[in-house]
Amino acid sequence: MRKDGHRNLSRRERQIMDILYQRGRASASEILEALPDPPTYSAVRAKLRVLEEKGHVRHEEESLHYVYLPTVARDTARRSALRHLVSTFFEGSVEQAVAALLDLSAANLTQKDLDRISSLIDEAREEARKEGV
Repeated sequence: MRKDGHRNLSRRERQIMDILYQRGRASASEILEALPDPPTYSAVRAKLRVLEEKGHVRHEEESLHYVYLPTVARDTARRSALRHLVSTFFEGSVEQAVAALLDLSAANLTQKDLDRISSLIDEAREEARKEGV
C-alpha cells in the first residue's frame, strides 16, 4: 500500500476498510450487510476489486467464496491516518491535536484514563530525554 493510506480512498472505500478492520476479514455479502445505506452487491464487489488493485485488501478463497482481509495492520493504518489528521487539521502540531482531543473528551475521562494519559506523557518525556530532544 502507498504511504498516503486512506487519503486516496472514497467514502465508500473507507467504510469498507473500516468494516474489514473491525471484523478482521469478511465476505462481500457480510460487508454489504454492514454498510450504511448499502449499494448493490455488484457495487460492493467492484469496490473490493478497486481496493485490491490499490493494494489495500487481499482475498482468500473459502468454501467457494472470496473472503477479504486488509493488507496493512490496523495499527499501521491508524498511525497513517493520525499523521494525516494532525498534518491536515492541526498544522502538524501534536500538541494542538491532543488539546482538541482532551477538550472533546474531558467530560468522559475517568481518573484511570487520566492516569494512563499522564503515564504516556511521562514515557514520551523519558524517550525525548534519551534522544536528547
